[in-house]
Amino acid sequence: MSTRTYRDAIEHLNSLQSNAATLDAVRASGGRSSEFAIPEMLEYLERIGYAPEQLNALNVIHITGTKGKGSTGAFADSILRHAMPRWKVGLYTSPHLVAVRERIRINGIPLSEELFTKYFFEIWDRLVQNNKRLVPTTPPMPGYFRFITLMAFHVFLEERVDATVLEVGVGGTYDSTNIVPRPVVTGITALGIDHVNVLGKTITEIAWQKGGIFKTGVPAFTVNQPEDAMKMLQSRAKELKATGLTVVPEEPTLSELKLGLAGAHQIQNASLAISLAKSFLAKQAGYSFEDCGLPQFFISGLVETKWPGRCQTIADPSRSNVSWYLDGAHTIESLQCCIQWFVSPEVGIPLASESKSTSRFLVFNCTSGRSGETFLAAISESIRAQLAANDLVMKDTSTFFDHVIFCTNVTYADGHFKGGELFIILLSYLTTKAIHQSDLEGLKTQQSLASSWSSLYPTFPLKNIHVLPSIEHAVKLIESKLELGSETKVLVTGSLHLVGGLIEVAGLSEAAL
Repeated sequence: MSTRTYRDAIEHLNSLQSNAATLDAVRASGGRSSEFAIPEMLEYLERIGYAPEQLNALNVIHITGTKGKGSTGAFADSILRHAMPRWKVGLYTSPHLVAVRERIRINGIPLSEELFTKYFFEIWDRLVQNNKRLVPTTPPMPGYFRFITLMAFHVFLEERVDATVLEVGVGGTYDSTNIVPRPVVTGITALGIDHVNVLGKTITEIAWQKGGIFKTGVPAFTVNQPEDAMKMLQSRAKELKATGLTVVPEEPTLSELKLGLAGAHQIQNASLAISLAKSFLAKQAGYSFEDCGLPQFFISGLVETKWPGRCQTIADPSRSNVSWYLDGAHTIESLQCCIQWFVSPEVGIPLASESKSTSRFLVFNCTSGRSGETFLAAISESIRAQLAANDLVMKDTSTFFDHVIFCTNVTYADGHFKGGELFIILLSYLTTKAIHQSDLEGLKTQQSLASSWSSLYPTFPLKNIHVLPSIEHAVKLIESKLELGSETKVLVTGSLHLVGGLIEVAGLSEAAL
């Protein structure tokens, strides 16, 4: 048998991916692709040699929500690592920006290619060798996300982690991560009202799904939610016999800190992470937090949290005077937070003391099924509001950006990835199968975005509105517009896949990740 390589592992993994139509169906169901979602996952778990109760040894902080769950998980992970420096802390998240290994981290570091390959084929071989199925409708092999989830459980058990921060993929009740019988603590981040339109469900239905991670005898925490959502979460907590449901207020001291993740909205996520970490450490490490304020290791953990692609500023290491501002915001509410962050002094707005002229670019894309027109209108209104808040009222807010670029999530100009992990991972998973072919053929989504921008800003020069077929095209266009002695600020938002592709094409991986 030939030696198995990392590339072999990724090619096997990509064979499990779903096409765009399947992904749409899963999103529309809130993560429940069928009534057998959890039974099937438990069957896969048994086939790789584990009983559900063994997952309790992972000591899980389970987090769901419609926005901010990744950031909350990153804060919680960093706090635990600072509180218990001798521990191994596992972190499982999705999606990844550049390499799938980013989804499974230990002490903040993604699995190495060597370990990823080792553990991948251990799971693959067990599933192939043990093909006995109790439910006839269960597919022989799990889908992409299910496989990675199974692999994460296996990795963390084999590596004997002391704590696991586990982020839900989609939904909650029927999510692949929701087979841990007894996590240590559970948390639900903000339930964004704009997800209601995207998923075609009421806020109550979404809350029902998210509340499915509550477990008997396990404390639960959430942030302030819309009234109907809160009532449902409270009902679910009672139904599933959680140890109460605590609504976490914003930690007052956080406004005085420079959190590792930028943006005013991160205060809520950090506050939830604090409560989750306190509950976890009290039970697992014997900490007492009565009337002691915020411990220093909490502060250090919050300040030193890193989470790529979320309100992230990167000074380009190879292009002089170019700064990239990356945020994978993909809902109205998160885009509003993104603009609030970017349209502020020292970020997208130069300080009065800076003498260089500044040009600003917007690189934007949104996935099929989301209203680009509504998104761009939200961006426009947020720009106007932020400029007014900073006493920089412009007669025509269309002059804020000099160029706008609407491109697909396809990474390279030839439609393919040319090398490294991204060639194997992102093209086939995020582009070829996860983007509707009809959108790619005519750049339908991008043309619609350009039309919407022109409607919002009739005076915006048409020559400065660019519809492009790939991220590489966008980067080359920006490079062609660079002016000597001028500062260039590029905001990239609307999609985490767009952000991940840009990090690769622009050569920002070392600085960003």
